[in-house]
Amino acid sequence: MKPMLLTLALFAAALPAQAADAGAKPAPKTDDARAYVEKLRTDTNATKIKLLNDVMQLTADEARKFWPVYREYEAEQSGVAERKVRLIQEFFTLHRDGKMTNESAKKLAPQWLQAAQDRLDLWKKYHAKISTAVSPLRAAQFLQVENQLAIFVDFGIASEMPSLGATPITK
Repeated sequence: MKPMLLTLALFAAALPAQAADAGAKPAPKTDDARAYVEKLRTDTNATKIKLLNDVMQLTADEARKFWPVYREYEAEQSGVAERKVRLIQEFFTLHRDGKMTNESAKKLAPQWLQAAQDRLDLWKKYHAKISTAVSPLRAAQFLQVENQLAIFVDFGIASEMPSLGATPITK
């Protein structure tokens, strides 16, 4: 597992650097939020493939079974991520325009929680598929990598999100 820790440490070091570069500017506008999330997603996807290869060390037979299932996962995961991007954009727009109200917060919170649940449901679904296609151990490794990378991506996004305390909430 030492290669995984090293790769994760390098990945973690890269995210704060990206956030620091972005932090030199004011909080992203709605359009900038999409570009930032897309850049983070692209950087993460390239890193994920390398990390999955480093951690899982699949045999040729396992790789033949794993990667098609993983590609299915990525296709579904991009839909979940797209819904989250739209939610982040809506948050930025409401915040920027000073329109964060009790009503909008009441609408956004369940959507945010659903986005988190959608991610968990997807992980459960693909854990089962990978367990069957390859092995339970490989499925556990997949979950570990996905969870740890999700934490780093979420941290990167959270570091760019404006605080609700910075905008008075209107009734």
